[in-house]
Amino acid sequence: MPASEIFIQATETDPDVIARGAVREAHAQLRSGLAELTTVQPVAQGAEPRSAELVDFCLHEVRRYLFTAERDLYGPASGDDETRLLVDALRAGAAALDAQIDQLAAADPADAVRLGVMIAAGLDLHLRIEESVLLPALAGLPGVDPSLLAADVRAYLAEQPTVIDVRRIARGGRHPRVFARYARLAPGEAFILVNSHDPKPLRREFEAMHAGAFSWDYLQAGPEEWRVRIGRVATDA
Repeated sequence: MPASEIFIQATETDPDVIARGAVREAHAQLRSGLAELTTVQPVAQGAEPRSAELVDFCLHEVRRYLFTAERDLYGPASGDDETRLLVDALRAGAAALDAQIDQLAAADPADAVRLGVMIAAGLDLHLRIEESVLLPALAGLPGVDPSLLAADVRAYLAEQPTVIDVRRIARGGRHPRVFARYARLAPGEAFILVNSHDPKPLRREFEAMHAGAFSWDYLQAGPEEWRVRIGRVATDA
């Protein structure tokens, strides 16, 4: 076997390489999701920006990644003198992204894509710094187990956010947010809706728009809190 092939096989099983690959996979998911949701179709085609889906993606997917990065990347690197300033800068960048997401959630639909593009650009720079500076530095830090890091990031990639508490969402944005989440479900997947009352009007909208394609199961029916599992019905192959 040629020496080059032996080297490739060795690097593909190296824990540091696996960990970096897992993080880059998470980055790729974020970039592709934002790129899709911030692409404005020509007006002549009659397509409008999917502002509710964009808000939902940033509130849940981007913030979920920032939380994971703090726990699995920044935390382990924050105690080392060589990476402390880098982590401080990344944390400041994450805080700025978080503030922009708050602005996006409160913005009019007409401004959503503009703010989404700003978030996508800032996040892309943020992720590039993680890839080019932080990940190589982590590989040399004592006490950092790349196998555990890879496992944690893989768990992040496999995890599906499952709960939407609409009590925390402004009234005018509740139903659009729920339908945006439903639109991103794969067949067989579901999420849990939490509300302070029985969401019968929402169910009527689902029946009008997605008859036969959704499931609706009460997990808790009052008196102070309702929980409903809403899913996309799996189709036969």
